[in-house]
Amino acid sequence: MDKKYRRAVDAAAIFSETDLSGRITYVNDQFCSLFGYRRDELLGANHRLLNSGQHPGEFFSAMWRTIALGQVWKGEICNRAKDGTLHWVDTTLVPVIDDETGQIERYLAIRFDVSEKRRLLHSLQWRVGHDVLTGLPNRTYLSDLLDQALEFSRAENLPLAVCMLDLDGFKAVNDGYGHASGDRLLVEVARRLRSIVRGEDVVARLGGDEFVLVLRHVRGMEELHAALNRVLIAVSMPYGIDGKDIKVFASIGVTLFPWDNEDAETLLRHADQAMYVVKQSGRNRFHLFDVSRDKEVRATYQTVERVRQALADNELRLHFQPKVNMRHGTVVGLEALLRWKHPQRGLVPPREFLPLVEETDLIVEIGEWVMEQVLIQLQQWQQVGQGWPVSINISARHFQRADFVERLRQVLERHPAVSPHLLDLQIVESVAVENLAHVSACLQACQALGVGFSLGGFGTGYCSLNDLKHLRTQTIKIDKTFVRDILDDRDDLALTEAVIGLARAFGREVVAEGLDSLEHGQLLLSLGCEVAQGYFIARPMPPEQIPAWVQGFIPPSQWQQRPGDQGEGASLLARDASLRPV
Repeated sequence: MDKKYRRAVDAAAIFSETDLSGRITYVNDQFCSLFGYRRDELLGANHRLLNSGQHPGEFFSAMWRTIALGQVWKGEICNRAKDGTLHWVDTTLVPVIDDETGQIERYLAIRFDVSEKRRLLHSLQWRVGHDVLTGLPNRTYLSDLLDQALEFSRAENLPLAVCMLDLDGFKAVNDGYGHASGDRLLVEVARRLRSIVRGEDVVARLGGDEFVLVLRHVRGMEELHAALNRVLIAVSMPYGIDGKDIKVFASIGVTLFPWDNEDAETLLRHADQAMYVVKQSGRNRFHLFDVSRDKEVRATYQTVERVRQALADNELRLHFQPKVNMRHGTVVGLEALLRWKHPQRGLVPPREFLPLVEETDLIVEIGEWVMEQVLIQLQQWQQVGQGWPVSINISARHFQRADFVERLRQVLERHPAVSPHLLDLQIVESVAVENLAHVSACLQACQALGVGFSLGGFGTGYCSLNDLKHLRTQTIKIDKTFVRDILDDRDDLALTEAVIGLARAFGREVVAEGLDSLEHGQLLLSLGCEVAQGYFIARPMPPEQIPAWVQGFIPPSQWQQRPGDQGEGASLLARDASLRPV
């Protein structure tokens, strides 16, 4: 090569020349600098000195065939430097041909170091397919991995398990300790999952606290159960995060190929549905997808997700039903009741969607939304000189959360203008007796914030006198199933009378639910219950209708008669006496 061209090439590239046998006859400074050899070590040596072992023999055979035919070869080669470092170089090999003889005289090699570029590209490719926090495959890469695993399982007729794993209690960690602690917990969960699965299995993170396990070569149900139990145990072991002991658990939904003979996306959906069943049935366990129940579970799942969307889209509404003192004709409070203003179906009553939602954590989000909306409404009424205590029904799942009291405190602090005593939380008797010690302690902590408590559905949960003594609620509500039939059913009448007597004995106010007629009210008054709510008094109504209704409420005159008065009330009391058991 002409010296002036060589000088130009030397300045721009890593350059070398070799003879026809591959011995090095010239290298420039950049060549020596990159590979760490002195020039005298390289001259006369063969290029095999730089062999990295990263390419098969066929790679170099094809390269030599190309240049031996006088053609230019281009490609990327991995070379090994003197210190063992690997360098990828974009290489162009040019045969130099004698003009007179037409024979190849030597070979020129022009190289550019692309190692950093390849590392960056690899890093970008890795990020596209991996979760940055945990280093696990993400949803995109999981799809490829699961397709490959399914293809192999079909070809080899081997079972394969797809498992959807969700952490129970992770939201409480984020809320209670902060997102940084939550991230550290996820990293540790990922490490534990990787450590207990086999090399051929897949652990991926979909996002949030959702993980996927693909267990290959499952040899039977016993082996699958053992593997899943190991996962549950590993996840549930305490975590030391920022000096705190934190516990979470796992719910795992599983579907098994080829019994569930579907594509990758459908298998993931089925595993997700099976996980949903786990969350309904108790958590910290696993559930195998049942193909025969697919339609039923899918309908439930879709309903819950639609309600979740309704909450996000502000389609939920609160209606309020008055509670009145029948004797005095005064409104003593309201009960907040949930409705769904569906875009197509109109106003949907809670019985059509809440039973499904109550078994999921969505009921907690809805419960906190209700508390927030009630306090906002109380503040609006207060600003125009109105206001009544409002009862809120609290679900079992919501009330039993460890952070219930703290989150209630936060809601109250966001509305300092509203007196906490205007908020009455109602739990049903069956929830109270399930875990009396926890409920009693939680109840007292809430009452210390100034919040009132009612025990609803009384008579349905087998609450003993000792239980009632420890459950210091201000109010006991007689369940409407008993109130409804007190005019005709001796047992319901006796039970209602007994509940009223218990309330008096323990110094609690008693409220009757489901008052449907004038006669129901008269009988309840004769038994000593003066506060009631029900359709005969008023149906639940939007908040804007409440002030006008309260202003116009006039109780029936019969309710204001005393037990000794004559007339219709007296005849009804005589009828009551005939119903009472001898």
